[in-house]
Amino acid sequence: MWTAVDHFKAGILDWTLGDRSARTFEPLWQRIKVWGCYFWVSDGWKVYDQFLPDEDRIISKTYMTRVEGENTRLRHYLARLKRKSLCYSKCEEMLKRSIRLLLHYLKHGRVPLPQRHPAFLP
Repeated sequence: MWTAVDHFKAGILDWTLGDRSARTFEPLWQRIKVWGCYFWVSDGWKVYDQFLPDEDRIISKTYMTRVEGENTRLRHYLARLKRKSLCYSKCEEMLKRSIRLLLHYLKHGRVPLPQRHPAFLP
């Protein structure tokens, strides 16, 4: 899972699932590059060289604490994201839905409930 966060605010702003390749990162980059950030902080992974401008990029584990904290929080709430767990996701779509639901809950403090069909209302 790749995540994009604001260093100064809690929460994950955007994310994508996949391996650590440029093919996986590119859709996330297309969504976040329009944010107009003054600088990007990364861990120095080679894929970032293709996307992040050198003059706007800081490579530092020190500034990655927000990202690591958010990743830890995700693993805390979703057992399926832990490395050594019996609760792993066999279905990528179910994993995506679980992440969306958790992020909604963490941001809004509630779980969205589906609307009941009027024919079934008492």
